[in-house]
Amino acid sequence: MGWLWAIIVGFILGLIAKAVIPGKQHSPLWLTTIFGILGAIAGNAIARALGVAETRGIDWSRHIFQLVAAIVIVAVGDMLYLKTVGHRRQRQRM
Repeated sequence: MGWLWAIIVGFILGLIAKAVIPGKQHSPLWLTTIFGILGAIAGNAIARALGVAETRGIDWSRHIFQLVAAIVIVAVGDMLYLKTVGHRRQRQRM
């Protein structure tokens, strides 16, 4: 059941990150979900390293770390995706 929650949280974080980042993102939805999952993992690791332990109720600080990490990963991942796909499309046109 943990993998299902990881996909759901990654999907939601990826969509929020895409909405926050200015401009158009070109990465497909499945890749955005993977970026969101990676953001959730990185955000949890950063929160744990900074001493933010699980608390009773909603861990807002941990979720903020997850969202910020997802925004960074989606932005960087989209730039790399665009760079890779852009080169392929230019080669196909030639």
